[in-house]
Amino acid sequence: MPQIELVRVSGDYGFEAKDEYGHSVKMDSSPESGGQNYGVRPMQMLLMGLGGCSAIDVISILKKQRQEVLDYSMKINGDREAGVEPSLWQNITIEFHLKGNIDEDKAKRAVELSLHKYCSVAATLEKAGAEISWKVFIHPAV
Repeated sequence: MPQIELVRVSGDYGFEAKDEYGHSVKMDSSPESGGQNYGVRPMQMLLMGLGGCSAIDVISILKKQRQEVLDYSMKINGDREAGVEPSLWQNITIEFHLKGNIDEDKAKRAVELSLHKYCSVAATLEKAGAEISWKVFIHPAV
């Protein structure tokens, strides 16, 4: 069973979270709400988790299809509910940027499989009411 340990290490809201393998992440609240910019906001970390989860899926699927992925990046944007607490993610847009000798249809199918079948983070966010939209950009190998 995964175990996370969270310890306050900076100011009132600066925390460090560690998993059972010793990997750590710094978190903090915004300066407007008393934080000190020590680390990532927890809600943005959800978007980072979405990116990591989907990236692993997409690259794994494309490798199985013998697609040559030379470089990979994502841009993730999200809008949260306004004026309510808790303020959940409503709309999330993702750009998948892949570089290499990659068939665009296979890349789109890999993204679709990731976001609608394999990525637990995407499923969690969608069950909370978020709508996730995406686009794939293939950049040829030079």
